[in-house]
Amino acid sequence: MPSEKEEKKEPCTEGSAVGITETVLRDAHQSLLATRMRTSDMLEMAGQLDKVGYWSLEVWGGATFDTCLRFLKEDPWERLRALRDAIPNTRLQMLLRGQNLVGYRHYADDVVKKFISRAKKNGVDVFRIFDALNDTRNLDTAIRTAKEVGGHVEAAICYTTSPVHTNESFAALAEKLASMGADTICIKDMAGLLTPEVAFDLVTRLREKIDLPIHMHSHDSCGLASMSYLKGVEAGAGIIDTALSSLASGTSQPPTESLIAALAGTPYDTGLDLSLISEIADRFREIRKKYGRYESEHTVINTKILISQIPGGMMSNLAHQLKEQNALDRMSDVLLEIPRVRKEMGYPPLVTPSSQVVGTQATLNVLTGERYKVITSETRNYFRNLYGTPPGVVDEEARKLAIGDEKPIDRRPADLLEPELDRLMREIDGKAHSIEDVLSYALFPIVSLEFFEQRESGTLEPEPLEPPVDAIPEAPAPHFAPTEFIATVHGESYKVKIAGAGHKVEGKRPFFVMIDNRLEEVMIETLSEIIPTMAGEVETPNMSESYRPRASKEGDVTTPIPGKITSISVAEGDTVADGDVVLTVEAMKMENKIHTPIAGTVKKILVKIGDSVNPDETLIEIEK
Repeated sequence: MPSEKEEKKEPCTEGSAVGITETVLRDAHQSLLATRMRTSDMLEMAGQLDKVGYWSLEVWGGATFDTCLRFLKEDPWERLRALRDAIPNTRLQMLLRGQNLVGYRHYADDVVKKFISRAKKNGVDVFRIFDALNDTRNLDTAIRTAKEVGGHVEAAICYTTSPVHTNESFAALAEKLASMGADTICIKDMAGLLTPEVAFDLVTRLREKIDLPIHMHSHDSCGLASMSYLKGVEAGAGIIDTALSSLASGTSQPPTESLIAALAGTPYDTGLDLSLISEIADRFREIRKKYGRYESEHTVINTKILISQIPGGMMSNLAHQLKEQNALDRMSDVLLEIPRVRKEMGYPPLVTPSSQVVGTQATLNVLTGERYKVITSETRNYFRNLYGTPPGVVDEEARKLAIGDEKPIDRRPADLLEPELDRLMREIDGKAHSIEDVLSYALFPIVSLEFFEQRESGTLEPEPLEPPVDAIPEAPAPHFAPTEFIATVHGESYKVKIAGAGHKVEGKRPFFVMIDNRLEEVMIETLSEIIPTMAGEVETPNMSESYRPRASKEGDVTTPIPGKITSISVAEGDTVADGDVVLTVEAMKMENKIHTPIAGTVKKILVKIGDSVNPDETLIEIEK
């Protein structure tokens, strides 16, 4: 492993060769393909990438950990080990959210320390560590631990624009991060907002304050990144993030090949082989075609992001999530709502998890038709200061809607957390095969348990690359006879699968049908039809009744947005007060607490943990 730069920690100066961090194995596909690239496609080109001579390869962290478990049914730790074995000569880099690690809440210090220790052991060399609010209290444990285990600490400044953020404040933050033990400082421009002249000024100010290499990370969301990189390099930035051209631009990073060509023959020449890189890019161009279902028109260059400030890594996931909610047409409304919510939250930089908190709350505000009608648990925790201190003044009316008269905390959020690791090990005993499994469970308990059970039973199946079926409401087997069959029409046979059904609208009910792995939506008025099959003719039963009854009574508990049940707080026969939390629905990676609309007795619970649910369905019946 190359270590000379890490040991010397020499600052990059004007006229130095520029190092390249390649993001194709992490941020590029997170930004363009909803983080869905599979490990097998990465390993195919890993050996070639190792020959290039990059400063580092970003391969882990960010949303990849969650996506591996949730959708790809892969062990993220196994991915890291496989990439380490396949890439022995290049630094492997990960993105770490400080006290949030790679999850969406703060974790106790013992979990943070163990996670970083195991990440280093499994193959991470460079830890890019940031906090969504630039609250350095949330970085201290992660930075100290990464240093202790021999990792290279790249402390990141989350760049954003707002009335409360200035280049002077960012330079002061860099000085603080250097004093905490950083080896390099990263300007993390997650939304691509950095303009060329501002980039030159910011890098200049940083170099006046610190004597460390400066690494620039930006997305091409607004079309500015390449220009800003060049001005930053001229001011003394020594490392830049790029992506192979086949997975570059738009909400991803600028093209690797273009930046290498732009710097060639200058004092900043990277010295990298364009021919080799072009060959690798050609192969990734073919690999990208596998993931067409995750492509979105919203991941191209869009200067409106200068207003909404949505980071590149969030855009493809937001588009996919809205698509799953059958609300992709509301993207413009969501983009307008996000700045309003951000202002009310005190102008947090939009980067995970704050981007997810703001983005999900804005989406709920739009989809429910009433601002803050539904408030996620994460939004409440943000207003409690459980993510840290907001950069600016929060809107007190919004805070009151979220937490009432409760006072926000004024200390490091993790100080409120008891050690978790021993308890988690007891909880997961018998299901975890390793300490890495325990850490996966600590971060994503529901998702990890499902993964472990499927791993044990040998039923791990990744999300299909065909048209998305998993987002369709499930219809129970008893209502279909059969759910899968071969239909023969004019001598041609077709494999047909009934994938789900929606609520009846204007006398018609939508059914989602897979025909030879092609998704079709069919609106049906009469449900007593004869279906010819290879086994003969089968008459479908009347399917006018929904799986769960449509909410019609005062005490029927519903969800405002499709999602998955993650917890149930009551049992049948319990007495509840008006507004009590009765269950939690996870939607768009955020948890939404569902409250009872009336006081009364829990008459019937119609769901269990893990169920997919939809609006208008009765989940729990409350009787006055």
